[in-house]
Amino acid sequence: MSMEEHTITILVKNEPGVLSRVAGVFSGRGYNIKTLCVAPTANPEISRITLTSNADADFTEKIKKQLDKLVDIVDVLDYTGERFLKREMMLLGLKITPGRHAEALQALNTLGCRIVAMRPDYYIIETSGSRSENDAVFQYFQTFDVEMMNRTGCIAIPLNPKNDPE
Repeated sequence: MSMEEHTITILVKNEPGVLSRVAGVFSGRGYNIKTLCVAPTANPEISRITLTSNADADFTEKIKKQLDKLVDIVDVLDYTGERFLKREMMLLGLKITPGRHAEALQALNTLGCRIVAMRPDYYIIETSGSRSENDAVFQYFQTFDVEMMNRTGCIAIPLNPKNDPE
């Protein structure tokens, strides 16, 4: 059976333990959560869980049926195949050797990154974009000394807001 990446948004009541119960549904069905991001929506009583998981075509219906049984679930949306904007943020800690500052600054500018903290020999840079864009930034900076890398899970929003009940 063919596996594809599914992007799922789950609107939930902003209550303790909800994330744990949602994660339990995925692990109980043998699905791995690849990326995860949780934050309140414009309504502070509702949070949005956005996650990705590699699964077969039946995944969404199986998961949706299980999630719908949970009391704190408001809605489950599968953005897979829909027109939506998906982004991640990435932070990189780069050791900058003497003589490479100009090259690093030019690359940061060209790649659309910004410096969020800086010492003479170390930059922390921030970038956001699609996973492939962030992968390309990371690959480029491998020519420097990447001491640390951290990425968020994906966030997603439909290009047609009428498709989202928030």
